[in-house]
Amino acid sequence: MSHPLFETHRKTIESALDATRKRDYWSAYPEIPSGKIYGETAKDDGFNAFKARLNATFELDQPANGTVGAESSPFGLELNIRYPASDLDTLITASRTAQAAWGAAEVEARVGVCLEILHRLNRSSFEIANAVMHTTGQGFMMAFQAGGPHAQDRGLEAVAYAYDEMRRTPTKANWTKRVSKTDSITLEKTYRIVPRGVGVVIGCSTFPTWNGYPGLFASLATGNSVIVKPHPGAILPLAITVSIARDVLRQAGFDPNVVTLAADTSDAPITKELVQRPEVGIIDYTGSSAFGDWIEAHAKHAAVYTEKAGVNSTVIDSIADLKAVTGNLAFSLCLYSGQMCTTPQNIFIPQDGIRVGDEQKSFDEVAGAIVKAVDWLLSDGARAAEVLGAIQNPATVDRIDAARQLGAEILRDSQPVDNEAFPAARVHSPMILKTGAANRELFAKELFGPIAFIVATESTDQSIALSSELAGTCGAITAGVYSTDENVLQKAEQAAAAAGVPLSCNLTGPIYVNQAAAFSDFHVSGANPAGNATLCDSAFIANRFRIVQSRRIVS
Repeated sequence: MSHPLFETHRKTIESALDATRKRDYWSAYPEIPSGKIYGETAKDDGFNAFKARLNATFELDQPANGTVGAESSPFGLELNIRYPASDLDTLITASRTAQAAWGAAEVEARVGVCLEILHRLNRSSFEIANAVMHTTGQGFMMAFQAGGPHAQDRGLEAVAYAYDEMRRTPTKANWTKRVSKTDSITLEKTYRIVPRGVGVVIGCSTFPTWNGYPGLFASLATGNSVIVKPHPGAILPLAITVSIARDVLRQAGFDPNVVTLAADTSDAPITKELVQRPEVGIIDYTGSSAFGDWIEAHAKHAAVYTEKAGVNSTVIDSIADLKAVTGNLAFSLCLYSGQMCTTPQNIFIPQDGIRVGDEQKSFDEVAGAIVKAVDWLLSDGARAAEVLGAIQNPATVDRIDAARQLGAEILRDSQPVDNEAFPAARVHSPMILKTGAANRELFAKELFGPIAFIVATESTDQSIALSSELAGTCGAITAGVYSTDENVLQKAEQAAAAAGVPLSCNLTGPIYVNQAAAFSDFHVSGANPAGNATLCDSAFIANRFRIVQSRRIVS
């Protein structure tokens, strides 16, 4: 028997399932922050809801023994929000207790609840956008799209895969075997979806919802309770998410402790203790490679899904339109000040230059065109403020300062950028460095933030080899190539596939290597050190539950 919430959102889940199979463009949640779509007062209502969170305690009726919180806005806005501080013993006990009825519920009931949570998150997209903006440093438009509808699409994608995976096996079957010419035996078999255990979602500081929702909804849909452990610097977006989820669960007749929040601070972290608890069956992690490696090594009792870091590269071999290519690259380098796991860090160009249409351009001419394109993009103050956003962590500013001492030639230095709306905002433009392929110690590691290398190579073949080698050794989440030669494109595709890194070829216009679309693009491959999972495929789902059968003889 279906569940009312499932029936309410049946069209959405059916369309999502269809989209995962066709891999064409489809989105359930509009990405344009328009009053015609979300309501004429939605923008003001969302900002006012966000503003009401400031200088106050975030109320969640979950087990707690005090408050915690030390977020600061990269734009300089005072937040002063306190969240429930929960004893892990109490929180895990509550989570396990809530899981009993949740895990035993019909698949359609759980999927229906997940779909309703996503629907309500979508209606709260403006509040969440402000929360994402003022914890991560994303510009408002990016915070709305990536933190709202795009994140919701990723959550829906996980629910669709989970629903598809769980219904592969029927709930009941009759099994008949003939044992003689006259006799047969029949068994009635029942198959139950059994959750893996308490799920833990470890949020990141830059994309707390976009990276957090897939694991959250994959675990929920498959019957697991979930403890959401946000990054100490970006708690609010996930706290709002937990609050909405708990409201839906309660109204649907479930214990709201199916979803709980575990907030902490950088000075008193709880993540290591939490992930090593034997009750934890699933861990979803996004963040640094060092801590991701630690979790993989110390939480072997759980199914661990990681997205870590890597060194993303772009190869330039030959192009038709220099302005179109450099404009596209400039936006990719500037977007959110390079604080995306998909931002290109290394741009490999043959030292003898490249063909641009019918002309030969030198290495320095191409590198100069990239710098010029970044300068133009940032020449308008309002445009620069929206594209760059703000630096989430002061340590990134220190990294920019340290990059000046690397010994590479500075083609474009990073400078503070004014933001008229937020004078205290921490904004820095991209730094572009020039070096040679022999100086691997400079570029063969991740320098997170607005730091990029233009690297002179002996040839395009060496460029492709370096790009794929770095993906295989350091990890990479994206790679790019520009060439007018089909043989070069095929060689780049083969090398990228062998290194397990998604490749974008000849991108110009409004599609950038940074972007990954739900229902079509597989974000992270799980095939190199940048992560062991992909968003989203069946492997991301199937190990979150077990199928346990019972059987009886039918007389």
